[in-house]
Amino acid sequence: MGIDRHGFKHIVAAFVLLLGFSAPGAAETDRLDSLFTDLKTADTEQTARIEAQIRDAWSRSGSPAMDLLLRRGSEALEAGEVKVAAEHLTALIDHAPEFAEGYQARATAYFAQDLYGPALDDLRRALVLNPRHFGAMAGFARILQELDRPLEALEVYRKIEQISPNSPDLAQAIERLEVQLEGSTL
Repeated sequence: MGIDRHGFKHIVAAFVLLLGFSAPGAAETDRLDSLFTDLKTADTEQTARIEAQIRDAWSRSGSPAMDLLLRRGSEALEAGEVKVAAEHLTALIDHAPEFAEGYQARATAYFAQDLYGPALDDLRRALVLNPRHFGAMAGFARILQELDRPLEALEVYRKIEQISPNSPDLAQAIERLEVQLEGSTL
């Protein structure tokens, strides 16, 4: 009952990768809190800039190796190689299971393959790890719309509205769902 050399190398590599992963420091947490405060009163142009700064902070895991896996997954998504993206992002999640951005990105890859169940599971996990993740919320709402669950989608959009009231396209999404729901109650 021993571990062969090959298996041992994988265990050591995973351990080293995990040691390199770190949670955001107090300064980064304070910076994010300040950005979220600014979002509440930002106009549309400011909102886009602030949301980009937040997404940038969320994309840094604290480990160059994990950041590389996220970047490779994101690049594969942009190239339309969704299965390759899912593989990179699964490797990221395997090595950094507390990194919310990995789940959010893999959910995007799953959604692109019409795998709504796995996408929803990943979005749920991302939101457990990062309850303010407006991108994961938006993905969740979009899937709910695809599943013809407009009331639940509207509830999720309303949660985004509490975090980032002037988020691009948010007002239109809410209005569209309200009109749809009003039409269904007539």
